[in-house]
Amino acid sequence: MTIHTEHPFVPPEPERDALRRFRGRLAAPVTVVAAGEGRRRSGLTVSSLLIADGEPPHVVILVDPDSDLRDRIEVGTPVAISLLDDGDQFLADAFAGTAPAPGGPFTLGSWTETPWGPAHDGRSWIGARLASISSLGYSDQIVASVEHIIIEGTTALSHVRGRYRPV
Repeated sequence: MTIHTEHPFVPPEPERDALRRFRGRLAAPVTVVAAGEGRRRSGLTVSSLLIADGEPPHVVILVDPDSDLRDRIEVGTPVAISLLDDGDQFLADAFAGTAPAPGGPFTLGSWTETPWGPAHDGRSWIGARLASISSLGYSDQIVASVEHIIIEGTTALSHVRGRYRPV
């Protein structure tokens, strides 16, 4: 076995996608967008998120069109968007599908069923209703009207250059 100083499958610096490298340098909030109830719950870690103030306020999120969450939502679907805190790194990875979660990711942490979907206990979250869905690049752009806001927790989790960082 050989010990590498760098990741053996990452292409050399000049061959890497410049847009992905630029995006990786932007601090992005780490959230879990969740919908449904009981056994029909679905959630996804989302860092591509924008809050648009106004009357009513909106949230814009980009999701993978092949994700389980995308399969379960349509215009009119309510969603709960939980802002993760420092210490929720494993939870974020589980909802992203990059860490094991026997029994499903909702077995990690504590969740409350709300009229908008499961919200992570002790975290700030938004309850919103999907207003539109459209393709944008390799993602689906979800625009949702904000109906409810809860502010809790002391820190937020961000993702910069492939690492989680508390804010």
